Amino acid sequence: MLFDIITLFPKMFPEYIHQSIVKRAQEKGLVNIRIHNLRDFTLDKHRKVDDVPYGGGPGMVLMAEPLHRAVTYLSKEDLPVKRILLSPQGRLFSQKIAEELSKETHLLLVCGHYEGLDQRIRDSVIDDEISIGDYILTGGELPALAVLDSVTRLIPGVLGSEESLHCESFLDSLLDYPQYTRPEIFNTMQVPKVLVSGHHEKIRKWRRKQSLIRTSQKRPDLFQKIKMTDEDIELLKDSS
Repeated sequence: MLFDIITLFPKMFPEYIHQSIVKRAQEKGLVNIRIHNLRDFTLDKHRKVDDVPYGGGPGMVLMAEPLHRAVTYLSKEDLPVKRILLSPQGRLFSQKIAEELSKETHLLLVCGHYEGLDQRIRDSVIDDEISIGDYILTGGELPALAVLDSVTRLIPGVLGSEESLHCESFLDSLLDYPQYTRPEIFNTMQVPKVLVSGHHEKIRKWRRKQSLIRTSQKRPDLFQKIKMTDEDIELLKDSS
């Protein structure tokens, strides 16, 4: 199996992937692991990969261009590819998902960072999203290593016997709303007009509504635990 990992911190990986079972799997020729620095896919001299979010708010958002360039370039291998974003909004990683992924021939893992990444990358070049639990990490590197390790162990010939894995459970919370950053139009996809309107109250309501919709669609189990306010109910009734 081929693993491609896109990260802002490539130095976090060599020590781990050259140890223990993952190392032996590579020595046996059962897996090939390639680590890619996202900054290598930028075109400006400053190797810029992030920008401020449209609509305001704290932190930075990973830009669409370098991520799109990296994912599409690494998807050109002759092998069918499964492109996965490591994200708190994804499916909760489990042994069942690890077994599912172990049947793939090429996994491309994208490590998120900062306040997230431009929503248009999710919409255009990501096939799946995976979370390893409902807690805060600095970035997607540790989740990528968790997926790499657990999937590698399931590849025939890597281990002499199967071992069980322990799952983490989610806490009760809403999923985040879609994030966007420059440019305003990317591959004909435009940032929602409300986010460039400068109307802070409309932006707040839009974000709250999107969070509610996302949670109901992606994690109905979490949605059932939410104590809905009168405003939440009205937002969900509004079809605009």
